[in-house]
Amino acid sequence: MIAPAETDEKRHTGGIMVPLDWYIGLSAVIFMIGMAGFLLRRNILIMLISLELMLNSVNISLVAFSHYLQDLRGQVLVFFTITVAAAEAAIGLAILVSLFRNRSLIHTDEITEMKG
Repeated sequence: MIAPAETDEKRHTGGIMVPLDWYIGLSAVIFMIGMAGFLLRRNILIMLISLELMLNSVNISLVAFSHYLQDLRGQVLVFFTITVAAAEAAIGLAILVSLFRNRSLIHTDEITEMKG
């Protein structure tokens, strides 16, 4: 005998939900890794990657709260944040390539052009 097909209601209510605390904990751990990388490393490329980690951790928490509160505004805000992060990465890498071509410098301790 063939089993009857599951309804959409049974499929959505029978699954295991991941608690909100786990998403917030993951977001906090990723943010701490990004903050440590930004504060402790002096390589500009590593600093940009760490900044992207921090932005993505905020995106995780925004999506988690948006899903928990059943409101799509957080997820829409994440799309704008991803767009700004992509623009920031493109501009940051362009500045990094220009700086490396002109001065052959990558470490922030060696850059002294903006000092007064």
